[in-house]
Amino acid sequence: MAYPVSQQAKYWGIAAAILFIALWFLGDVILPFILGGAIAYCLDPIADRLEAMGLSRTISVALISLAAVLIFVVLILLVIPTLITQTSGLIAAAPGAPDRLQQFLATNFPSVLDEQSTVYQQLTKIGDAIQAKGGELLEGILSSALGLINVLVLIVVVPVVAFYLLLDWDNMTARIDELLPRDHAPTIRQLARDIDDTLASFIRGQGTVCLIMGTYYAVGLMAVGLNFGLVVGFFAGLITFIPYVGALVGGALAIGLALYQFWGEWVWIAAVAGIFGFGQFLEGNIITPRLVGNSVGLHPVWLIFALSVFGALFGFVGMLVAVPVAAMIGVLIRFGLTQYKQSRLYRGLTTDD
Repeated sequence: MAYPVSQQAKYWGIAAAILFIALWFLGDVILPFILGGAIAYCLDPIADRLEAMGLSRTISVALISLAAVLIFVVLILLVIPTLITQTSGLIAAAPGAPDRLQQFLATNFPSVLDEQSTVYQQLTKIGDAIQAKGGELLEGILSSALGLINVLVLIVVVPVVAFYLLLDWDNMTARIDELLPRDHAPTIRQLARDIDDTLASFIRGQGTVCLIMGTYYAVGLMAVGLNFGLVVGFFAGLITFIPYVGALVGGALAIGLALYQFWGEWVWIAAVAGIFGFGQFLEGNIITPRLVGNSVGLHPVWLIFALSVFGALFGFVGMLVAVPVAAMIGVLIRFGLTQYKQSRLYRGLTTDD
């Protein structure tokens, strides 16, 4: 005999609370396992296709791992050093940016920098604040980053976790299926399929979009000779999963840098603007519809809210899990709304509509 609904709700509520508390206290300890699990989840379809071609699971995972190592080596040799160099240069140039902006405005817009004007006073305040707090902020960012992401952990532990999870992925899902409550197993399986469809469309599809757009922006900006073009392009591609935000933020930053670097050379400024305009057209009309589709159902406001909440609660780890958890919650909310519309609470005593 199954437990009453109130008893089941109590037990599942206790389990959810324990999981929440465990995540709260474990924090950064589970970071490599989250990253490894995410990598294994994204690569599992490739392993399944290789198996369908006649290869064993072990050989399939070995081939995927070999390809990943080769790609990582290429990135280490070609891309990452330039990215680190440009990022370091951008950080080093940041404290002097207000002074250079004042010189730029004084040369091209002298009337704006009247000492009595609001613009001049605000620029002065910004420059003083950056000079006073910039070193402390940079030190805090670096110390936090080193505390959250240990380079050794990322290089060694994450690939090992991803390898073993990918190797045993099908066995793990089968074991989890065996542990499902028998009364609710069909419903949980259907919800799991819906969640997997959403995650596959968004995480795998949108991750590919971010990679394509980041590569496009970085290559395009470097081709026109924009300083820090690789960093700006990488950043714009990284936040492309929030519709329009990547193009708007990256475009504003790139055009601002172009105005400072290419002032008077309007062809290059227009080229930078054209890169982001054409990139937005490609993303919205060709790349995203083909790779992601229109059935994901994750509104940009919902994504921003999830990132803010999970980032505030769990820090960097929370921001990593915010998008997949938001997708799962979205599926559960749609399921709950469907059940609600079929319930007596919604329909009342009438059964005609």
